[in-house]
Amino acid sequence: MHYHRLFVDDQGESHWETVPVRLAERSFAPPAQAIEISEADAAKRMLFLRLRAGWDEPIHPTPVRQRLVCLTGRVRVTASDGESREIGPGDVWQMEDRHGKGHHTCVISADDFEAVIIQID
Repeated sequence: MHYHRLFVDDQGESHWETVPVRLAERSFAPPAQAIEISEADAAKRMLFLRLRAGWDEPIHPTPVRQRLVCLTGRVRVTASDGESREIGPGDVWQMEDRHGKGHHTCVISADDFEAVIIQID
């Protein structure tokens, strides 16, 4: 299990990295059996998002540190360094490029892109 992290360096350039999620077997909901689960991350807000098919935005940084979980559709997200990743159903994207050059996002599927956003900051 992993997520896609988009971050900004000291020169304002955004970059991608793949971050593995560490799981440990623990009792999460007793008396149910132990399950493999990650450590908890704090969250401030949760929102639902829809980008219509064909949607194409100008390059921008993210307003807050947040995670997006794709439900349906696909987007192509291009970091300012030129590397692109496709985000589709089941993918998790952590946005941390709050300043600098930002990123470009466009819907590449024939269907709308729908997601859940979990704001961290």
